[in-house]
Amino acid sequence: MMASSQLVAFVPARDFPTARAFYEGVLGLRFVDQDPFALVLDSNGIMVRVAKVVDFTPGPQTVLGWIVKDINSHVAELEKRGIAFERYGFLEQDEHGIWTAPGGARGAWFKDPDGNVLSLTQLA
Repeated sequence: MMASSQLVAFVPARDFPTARAFYEGVLGLRFVDQDPFALVLDSNGIMVRVAKVVDFTPGPQTVLGWIVKDINSHVAELEKRGIAFERYGFLEQDEHGIWTAPGGARGAWFKDPDGNVLSLTQLA
């Protein structure tokens, strides 16, 4: 039933100007709208609602991720834009923080200004 419906992604943020500068300015998502409850952006046809929260504690898990064709070029571009990629002691990551899974997929993680974990994945 839900497979034929369009997905909407949600991510919490404390401050709309900071979130917009990051998601639109750094990541390049297209701004759509803003109301008192959410900043609405478009990521390749998927609505991303950056929901206003007063306070929260970000979790350690990934909350948003993008599948990319060339993870090296995406990581390099984001590093140029000031993004620092996360390092996890339990994974073997290269000098840019990219991990290669046993099946050949590759992943890298970074955080938004609120501490939400975001990811890039290049499928095998």
